[in-house]
Amino acid sequence: MKKLLSILFLALLTLPAFAEGDGVNFFEGSFRQALAKAKKEKKMVMLDAYTSWCGPCKVLKNKVFPNKELGAYINEHFVSIGVDMEAGEGPALANMYPVEGYPTILFLDASGKVKKKVLGLPQGGAKELLGVAKGVK
Repeated sequence: MKKLLSILFLALLTLPAFAEGDGVNFFEGSFRQALAKAKKEKKMVMLDAYTSWCGPCKVLKNKVFPNKELGAYINEHFVSIGVDMEAGEGPALANMYPVEGYPTILFLDASGKVKKKVLGLPQGGAKELLGVAKGVK
């Protein structure tokens, strides 16, 4: 039983490595670090503002962000970060970027200025979000 659990644990640890590139890759650091990374790489930032209880946020995470075409474009042009707006640095960010509902996707320049905001789950899914992302300047 211990051996089986160890194998399952190792398999779960390696899943992100295999999944990387199959959709939007999210930066694992702080928001400030994401801005610094974007500035260094001459990219913009895509902030996924969500909450743990939000159903549409879960759909976005599980059905939209895994899209390969969306991921290819977003990963090339943006540093993406997901922030639970009710935990960790989320409440402070909610003061900086007031959000009217969840999910909200903010497209920011590397200095943190909002360039585009998408409120709610895009009805056109990944295709619609891709169109919005391509229009961000």
